[in-house]
Amino acid sequence: MALVKRTNVQFGGILLSLAGWILSCVTTYVPVWKNLNLELNELENWTMGLWQTCVVQDEGPMQCKDFDSFLALSSELKISRILMCLSNGSGMVGLLLSTLGLECVRIGKENQAQKNRLLLFGGIMLWTSGLCALVPVSWVAYETVQEFWDETIPDIVPRWEFGEALFMGWFGGFFLILGGSLIASLYCFARADHAPVYYTTTQQHEKCLHLDSKYPDLTI
Repeated sequence: MALVKRTNVQFGGILLSLAGWILSCVTTYVPVWKNLNLELNELENWTMGLWQTCVVQDEGPMQCKDFDSFLALSSELKISRILMCLSNGSGMVGLLLSTLGLECVRIGKENQAQKNRLLLFGGIMLWTSGLCALVPVSWVAYETVQEFWDETIPDIVPRWEFGEALFMGWFGGFFLILGGSLIASLYCFARADHAPVYYTTTQQHEKCLHLDSKYPDLTI
């Protein structure tokens, strides 16, 4: 029964982490981190991501333009690019390590302690991936709110608003942290399951030594 529950927790953690990693990857590359609606021209809708700016015209195709230079970007976009790429990379490594540590995977099954360590390291990598995803989307959201309510900017100037990618990034980061926490917690449960066996063996050994000292001619 305990093995079934442990396996269910493993699959639950892997599925949550996989969903979070996919959302994180999509968030990195879609150009909808910010939206800009022009009141003077309601037929155009501008969007911006980490790599390009796009304009969507009514009944027309989306036209995008990549940013000219990485050095010309604001520090907000530079660090967001780096952190999102780190999130995608660490999430992939965490999923690989966690998959190798699953009970149903036969690779390394003869060494259960090693598989438990793989689960721990995989959970830590997934947890790190979630943090790396939450930081940039939260930072961009904070800067967007500050600019939107900036009283020094004239009211006639259009303001950027939250894009769909920010919400995908938040969900992806939380899924990665939750899935990584579930997977890493299995390492502690595995050690707790082995503790009673070790304690019982030690108790029996001490009892045998006591009988040997009390009845030296007794054969056990």
